[in-house]
Amino acid sequence: MGDGGAAVTASEPPNSPNSPKPPNSPKPPKCPLCGKPVDAKFKPFCSKRCANIDLHRWLSNSYAIAGAPHDEDEDPAAERSDQD
Repeated sequence: MGDGGAAVTASEPPNSPNSPKPPNSPKPPKCPLCGKPVDAKFKPFCSKRCANIDLHRWLSNSYAIAGAPHDEDEDPAAERSDQD
């Protein structure tokens, strides 16, 4: 008696190493100040509030690049003329 000759195989469990994996989707970007999801209207921030906080930090010189201290009294043009 025949069952049509078709072999029945068990499908692989969903978490097996041979099962197809969905492509890795990138994580949604987060606001650099508070970590909430980014709003396209205020990108790269989540809101107008976070954008304004960042702007204030730039305008008040809260952000700085590390380097040698700069003397406000010295005139850079005078230094260049001394080197000639």
